[in-house]
Amino acid sequence: MPKKTTLVLGASANETRYSNRAIKMLVKNSIDTFAIGRSDGIVAGIPIFSEKKEFKNLDTITLYLSPNNQKDYYEYIQNLNPKRVIFNPGTENEVFASLLEKKGIKTENACTLVLLSTKQY
Repeated sequence: MPKKTTLVLGASANETRYSNRAIKMLVKNSIDTFAIGRSDGIVAGIPIFSEKKEFKNLDTITLYLSPNNQKDYYEYIQNLNPKRVIFNPGTENEVFASLLEKKGIKTENACTLVLLSTKQY
């Protein structure tokens, strides 16, 4: 099975946030996970970085940023060149999805938590 190394963008150490739950679920499913958020922290042993980092061979970036907050990450995400970007509920962005697809990056309007719990990740 291919590795599905994932970057959670919009990660939070706040346990009430869906990004926090996603990190925990990714780790539970033995998926290599990285996280970037507004502030540093740790969730399920995964450090949350508050600065953009270079990651190699990403399969997936799962977004927990509103469309307006995604703008600062357009170039960064495209340069990371993941195989796919998941737009979780509330993050859907047709403009950005179109830019990604033109670069050959698959996009999906889906919920990471549902995909993981139904083994469709």
